[in-house]
Amino acid sequence: MTAPEADATEDAGTAGGPAAARPVVERRLHPVTPLRRAWAPVAVLAGWAVHDPGQAQQQLTRLTTAWLLAGLAVLLPAAALYGFLSWWFTHFAVTDTELRIRTGLLFRRTAHIRLERIQAVDVTRPLLGRLAGVAKLKLDVIGTDKKDELAFLGEDEARALRAELLARAAGFSADTAQEVGEAPARELVRVPARVIAVSLLLMGATWGSLLAAVVVPSLLWLATHSLWTVLATALPLLGGAVTSSVGRFVAAYDWTLSESPDGLRIDRGLLDRTHETVPPGRVQTVRIVEPLLWRRWRAPGAGGPGTGRGWVRVELDVAGSSNSVLLPVAPREIAESVISRVLPGVAVPETSSLARPPRGARWCAPVRWRGYGVAVTGTVFAARHGLLRRRLALVPHAKVQSVRLTQGPWERLWGVADVQVDTGANKTVTARLRGTGEAERLLRTQAERSRTGRRDARPDRWMERDGQADPAR
Repeated sequence: MTAPEADATEDAGTAGGPAAARPVVERRLHPVTPLRRAWAPVAVLAGWAVHDPGQAQQQLTRLTTAWLLAGLAVLLPAAALYGFLSWWFTHFAVTDTELRIRTGLLFRRTAHIRLERIQAVDVTRPLLGRLAGVAKLKLDVIGTDKKDELAFLGEDEARALRAELLARAAGFSADTAQEVGEAPARELVRVPARVIAVSLLLMGATWGSLLAAVVVPSLLWLATHSLWTVLATALPLLGGAVTSSVGRFVAAYDWTLSESPDGLRIDRGLLDRTHETVPPGRVQTVRIVEPLLWRRWRAPGAGGPGTGRGWVRVELDVAGSSNSVLLPVAPREIAESVISRVLPGVAVPETSSLARPPRGARWCAPVRWRGYGVAVTGTVFAARHGLLRRRLALVPHAKVQSVRLTQGPWERLWGVADVQVDTGANKTVTARLRGTGEAERLLRTQAERSRTGRRDARPDRWMERDGQADPAR
């Protein structure tokens, strides 16, 4: 909706509708927000220094102590004034139809976010924000790739606003949404920290990075015998390997998956706590990832005893959302039970039920062809690829947007073809190297399953609270 249309809607409500009884109250962000925004001018100078370090160093050498102090005396008040003014001119308001965010100091920008198009509201609490008692709201809106955000709000205000927006997105009226509050949640899985740590140690990428940090400097020492060259190479490689693993551990720490009427909730993070929501009905694809060492692992799993079937990672493709990981690590049985909550009625095909490509496929992919497989059930199209790191993608028939058969000259020579399934998240799942006759049958039958699946599927909507929807829905 454009700004003139929004004004016309409000005028119409004022003329004789119930909207006239609900005034639009604009609110500001938390008073600590200027401290965050005051860094913008400093960041500009830092960016210039990084972009042209030689010129920056030359200018710094010309500065005397008096000029440096004078520059700081001008820069710091200017940064503080910029932070204050940007905060002062930022407002947001919840109307009967939209969330309105006004920003901009010199150039004004007004975002009109339709409430019925909000599909997820995530709450992020950075470490410093937790100390100050503030949080950041990020909104996933259907049809947009970039998230709008409100940073910062008081923690209580952020939770209350999130609950109100989700209730309005679920169809509750404006008056009822403020009384509903946050929907209750039931914990499904909590991943212990030791499981996350062990899973990272069993990742091939972790050991590959550490191996590179040892081998590459050793070869450079044999070639150059220069200690500085070795240190300049070894320290970044070793630091990158450690930082990557530590960063993943910190981000996935205390990973908790809960179920609520608003969808599946994810709480995670050691330093920065993040509260995400997987909106119901918007999941287009579910992927089960099995690294090689995870498949052989027999230790107790996340949330329960060892099962003997190894660990897996569950990833998602959600239309219009950046949420991509549902479970960082879990026993396969627990992962399959969670998938049944995301895709009701869907059973994960057994490995033995996946049909392998014909033997002619080995001439197109001499090694990888053994990792390909496909299975079609009454609810999903499943395709697998990978030998060391297996990935099984599950696409509900109702989420398939189009089906294509592709066949290059070399594949045509050996009588194989690929069947590609496109989803609503602008992603493609491919059944690789199927026999030509099998691929043509898959193409025809999958197109028919997609039509019947969309016809019989429940609409993409938010779950009802307490078993009933609001009368205004």
